[in-house]
Amino acid sequence: MITLVYGGSACGKSQYAEDTICRLSEGKSKYYIATMQVGDDEENIERVEKHREMRKEKGFTTIERQVDVKKALDEMADSKNALLECVSNLVANEMFFGGEIIGKEDTVRKVKDGLSKLAEGTENLVIVTNNVFESDSDYDEITLSYMDALGEINTYLTTLADEVYEVVVGIPLRIK
Repeated sequence: MITLVYGGSACGKSQYAEDTICRLSEGKSKYYIATMQVGDDEENIERVEKHREMRKEKGFTTIERQVDVKKALDEMADSKNALLECVSNLVANEMFFGGEIIGKEDTVRKVKDGLSKLAEGTENLVIVTNNVFESDSDYDEITLSYMDALGEINTYLTTLADEVYEVVVGIPLRIK
């Protein structure tokens, strides 16, 4: 079962995604595939700590995979139940890897391949992604390329997913 959870910033999608994988993998171990590169950014450090606290008592084993997400399968021992948090970080990490800017097409191809392999290799996979498309700000060409790549990957994920939910102010709305 593949479930895609989509929504804006701080909308409750992480909590819903965690609850979903816990329900789907009841009695089995589960993995949390973390894609965020934390660095020294205080806001990111706080966000990571908040997420760790949210899942502290839920029995997750954390796998940190900022790039090449399919390699997370190599670290899953006994269970193939996982939550991937989140695609928007993964796309940024792949596109801006090692201080270089990787083209949109190469980024999309690599991320789609990794997500496909992860989906094939798991029993239950919950994938979190962000809605970054509702702002009317003017963005530079690189940011627009990132947004285009994320949009293409999100659209692809809806074809892979058995269920798709948009979370709005903490309320999951089933789309598919």
